[in-house]
Amino acid sequence: MEIQAFGTINYIVLFVYLIGVMLVGVYFARRQKSADDYFKAGGRIPGWAAGISVFATTLSSITFMSIPAKAYTSDWTFLVGQYLAILILPLVFYFYIPFFRKLNLTSVYEYLERRFDIKMRLFASMSFMLFHIGRIAIITYLTALALMPFVHIDPLTIVFLIGVLCIVYTFLGGIEGVIWTDVIQGIMLSVAAVLIFVTICFQVDGGVNEVFRLSAEQDKYFPSSSFEWSWTDSTLPVLMIGFLFANLQQFTASQDVVQRYIVTDSIEETKKTLITNAKLVACVPIFFFAIGSALYAFYSQNPQLIPENFNTGGILPFYVISQMPAGIAGLIIAAIFAASQSSISSSLNSISACFTMDIYNRFGEEKNMQQSFNTARVVTVVAGILGVAASVYLIKSNESQLWDAFNSLIGLMGGPMTGLFMLGIFVRRANAGSALCGVIAAVVAVLIVRGFTDLNFFFYGVIGTLMVVIVGFITAPLFKSKSAEELNIVTE
Repeated sequence: MEIQAFGTINYIVLFVYLIGVMLVGVYFARRQKSADDYFKAGGRIPGWAAGISVFATTLSSITFMSIPAKAYTSDWTFLVGQYLAILILPLVFYFYIPFFRKLNLTSVYEYLERRFDIKMRLFASMSFMLFHIGRIAIITYLTALALMPFVHIDPLTIVFLIGVLCIVYTFLGGIEGVIWTDVIQGIMLSVAAVLIFVTICFQVDGGVNEVFRLSAEQDKYFPSSSFEWSWTDSTLPVLMIGFLFANLQQFTASQDVVQRYIVTDSIEETKKTLITNAKLVACVPIFFFAIGSALYAFYSQNPQLIPENFNTGGILPFYVISQMPAGIAGLIIAAIFAASQSSISSSLNSISACFTMDIYNRFGEEKNMQQSFNTARVVTVVAGILGVAASVYLIKSNESQLWDAFNSLIGLMGGPMTGLFMLGIFVRRANAGSALCGVIAAVVAVLIVRGFTDLNFFFYGVIGTLMVVIVGFITAPLFKSKSAEELNIVTE
């Protein structure tokens, strides 16, 4: 069975979307007059818009496609990770947001210098930048790989459409352009998820009742085996622990999310940001899992519609293009592009903020506002080119098993970053020397575990975070701390 052609109408819808996104960047370009505008939007963003932006940023195109594929082939176990993002909100509300707002930070890693020293700031900032250049490359690469068989566009062209357009509208519109395109993209993702699920249910004999009956019969929700403890497999307890620390890293130590806390004009609006994100997380992701169950029901009833030796990782775009009406299918594929672009554009602006504030402005003679602004835009382009170039390399070299290996590095980089913020905020006796000891211990521990054990990679972030906090606490008396006056600035 041949895969259906994408079709002229679908191409038109897709390219209209891509042009529209670029025009948003052009519109907001006129407001970008300083680095403060470029990274903070002058405090003009309402909390609800920043909240949708956080949701769109954290939901990549890989998630958009892989969650339905996971539910189709396996079960709903990974759903628990979505709701742990809501569980940590009280912690973020009462401890982290007041710190970030009070210190008026542009780069969140500036806090680490004020609390500890420049070494900790550079370690965290450079870890973030390197991680997100890699993230841009892999999201672009995997999106191109997943869509290539269905849209009949060369993978390098897909990389160009995703990467270059992201560079253009992020370069022009700054964080304000990024957030408002995220709003469009977040709404597209949510509407697309609901629309796909409803469409499939109408095509399944027995409708939505049959979808959920069959999933229950096949034990495709939370099978009893998923509740068992395991050091090596991604069972429910492991996922709960791993996602808890992964969400802590994202919402307390990652520039791309924390930057949304400072684009509003008050702490009340900032809290609305997280509340809006929580509402979306509570409602939308469950539709992605439900789509997987619906696809399972549909293709169980119509097995002849799937080609032989089909890679089920692409089951969602395959269904969209082969079964949904022309135009609607183009809109859904545009939503997959949107999921990719929302993550990438946020990474680009955040990398630019980190380099400009943590390196360019921090060293050498004092820079004026225009110099910082110009540098911010140049870094956006350079980071985008590096990400696209790395993605092209991955396509040419036909890399495999990349996503799991990349996720395992989150523990190596993200764990210690999360631990540093926890150490600084909750352990008053901690100091620069003990923080350095904690980071070294964390990196060594994660490398040993990764190289010499079969421990599940979800534990890497846990180990990295806790090692920084525990070692930082124990070794604090060995080093000189900042004065009480200096310490009060960043711990109260």
